[in-house]
Amino acid sequence: MNELDALAGPEVLDVLHVFCGGDGRHGNALGVVRDARRHPDRGARQALAAELGFSETVFVDDPERGTVDIYTPTQRLLFAGHPLVGVAWLLDLQAVRPPAGEVWVRDDGEFTWITARAEWAPPRRLVRYASPAEVDALPVPSPAEGRLYAWAWQDEAAGRVRARAFGPRGDHAVEDEATGAAALLLTERLGRALNITQGRGSQILTAPGPDGIVEIG
Repeated sequence: MNELDALAGPEVLDVLHVFCGGDGRHGNALGVVRDARRHPDRGARQALAAELGFSETVFVDDPERGTVDIYTPTQRLLFAGHPLVGVAWLLDLQAVRPPAGEVWVRDDGEFTWITARAEWAPPRRLVRYASPAEVDALPVPSPAEGRLYAWAWQDEAAGRVRARAFGPRGDHAVEDEATGAAALLLTERLGRALNITQGRGSQILTAPGPDGIVEIG
């Protein structure tokens, strides 16, 4: 789903929903600023990301080479999964270049995939629960608990996982609808392909590769 939202003046912001479910709903919202020259420094970019309030906003510095800069409302990120999948699809790129390193892209006709290293993902606690119902019943933790990725098997044989992601933002904790970086870490730990249902109904597909490489789609 792609919406256009006019900001002040002639600037246009692309708003995507990344990792939508099979019915096209849900997904994590993402802002993409195609012309990052209007926001040349980190202060201006951080201010806009905070104003927009999406979990991440991407600033495109070079659309041909795929050079991008990623911000949450409170910080700059070296790597994040759903922003890179979203901007790769939007700009039809073969590679995306966030600060962490070069991320290759492929499109299989149905899904857009990126290939990234697990070591690029911000650290977080991966906590397994006994059932999806226990994951569903979790309250939002306090900010002091840091980043939490709570998960349980829906169908272990099929690699189907139920997950929720929580993390601090400012002085409170929030739940992230779909978190590619956390899915990357879980896939690297389990060493197998996963079909993850996160949040209200978002869908993340993963596949492990050699030497800490994981595909996210």
